[in-house]
Amino acid sequence: MIRSRQDHEPPMATNQWGWRYHHIGIPTQGPINNETYLPEFKLHAGGFATSPFGIEWMRYEADSTVHELIKKIPHIAFEVDDLDLELSRHDFNIITKPNSPADGIRVVMIEHNGAPIELIEFSILKAQ
Repeated sequence: MIRSRQDHEPPMATNQWGWRYHHIGIPTQGPINNETYLPEFKLHAGGFATSPFGIEWMRYEADSTVHELIKKIPHIAFEVDDLDLELSRHDFNIITKPNSPADGIRVVMIEHNGAPIELIEFSILKAQ
């Protein structure tokens, strides 16, 4: 039986698993200031570089192949040290397989209780 978390307790992901908050991705319909286009996802993203809170706005093209849940529901992203290890430790519902959207970065999208969650591993940090 899983014990209920009290209001003052941090979530298990950060408190016990050691995950670190990275950003929240919020789908939007309108243009984004200083947006970047990611053609492989047919996605325009912006705001992260200037947000002190890690807010990233995401606008998807109609024919984007990104999972529908990600295109419609805001997602929270956590940085992890070892993506493969985290996936082996937990029985997650994976909605986007592990992939590398940029050099030195690996991500996976999971779903929990109807919410998309992104896990990010920065291998570029391991090399330093």
